[in-house]
Amino acid sequence: MRIVDYDLYAVPPRWLFLRVETDDGTVGWGEPVVEGRARSVKEAVAELMDDYLLGEDPLPVADHWERLYRGGFYRGGPVLMSAIAGIDQALWDIKGKHFGAPVHQLLGGPVRDRVRVYQWVGGDRPEGVAEAAREKVDAGFSALKMNGTPELERVESPAAIDQAAERLRAVREAVGPEVDVGVDLHGRATKTAAKQLVAALEPHDPFFVEEPVLPEHNDALADIAASTSVPIATGERMFHRTDYKRIFEENAVDIIQPDLSHAGGITEVQRIAAMAGAYDVSVAPHCPLGPVALASCLQLDAVAPNALIQEQSLDIHYNETSDVLDYLVDDSVFEYEDGFVPVPDGPGLGIEVDREVLEERDGHDDWHNPVWRRPDGSVAEW
Repeated sequence: MRIVDYDLYAVPPRWLFLRVETDDGTVGWGEPVVEGRARSVKEAVAELMDDYLLGEDPLPVADHWERLYRGGFYRGGPVLMSAIAGIDQALWDIKGKHFGAPVHQLLGGPVRDRVRVYQWVGGDRPEGVAEAAREKVDAGFSALKMNGTPELERVESPAAIDQAAERLRAVREAVGPEVDVGVDLHGRATKTAAKQLVAALEPHDPFFVEEPVLPEHNDALADIAASTSVPIATGERMFHRTDYKRIFEENAVDIIQPDLSHAGGITEVQRIAAMAGAYDVSVAPHCPLGPVALASCLQLDAVAPNALIQEQSLDIHYNETSDVLDYLVDDSVFEYEDGFVPVPDGPGLGIEVDREVLEERDGHDDWHNPVWRRPDGSVAEW
């Protein structure tokens, strides 16, 4: 069996799909994308496919991963690791289909048959979240996540800190103590404001606080974690197992959130998850993306004993024109029930992507995150 062709589809709302085909007609799907940088990743995937994989046997996935990563003197970063991630997903999909088994069986077999998921409420500027939270709980979800703040100053006012706490308090009152509510600070806070925000949120029992600081300031996480009993989460902008070493060693984090479309795919995130387990750290893969990314995450969640919960993007505020289920031939594979989704058990990733829909919507790769500015005109973190 040899890889003979590939196609890339940039589709709304902000996703990139990779289709890899072998000479016996087997097709594997991947989702390599950096949200807002789809064109860059698209070119990186094409370069890797043309230079390393066309004409090759797809089955030695681990060796291909090493060649794609170590074959270049310059390595790492979001674009290259996302390109590798989507290729890795597609190769695992092919391998599973070749052997007639779901990927999780090839990874050692499942430790669970369904995965708890959380549902996003609110948008980038988190207003009206209490009512939205109640609606999602009524729909059957037992875990939610919300953005904690809009754009922030470097040192925030007491009023801004109080407003963040008030939003979580309103959600907590709306859904009660049995529903888990994660709060995403999105790296918008400096380490000074992050400490204040985590302290203000703590009385309202957040499930976790995500990205209290930017990943380039992870050296501040240990201090933040030591100041609170709230679980600290981070990882969506960390792309290789070596990025996690320091925060594990410093007991700086309780939950890691590697993204299987950014952090080298199934192959690399399984390594990261195993590292986390050695430090009693839970894994909650980041996935505000499409169905291939979600299927890949669920295959990993199935085999990771320390998997806690799974992000998914159904009805997320970014999905205004297209949603997760739109690109599947059979969307019942992601049948949400009581806040859980089953692990796909078909061959490979266990999903069938609707190529006709991809071809109809191809060419939409112009999504970019907003650029926020403070009142003085300086750029703020989004």
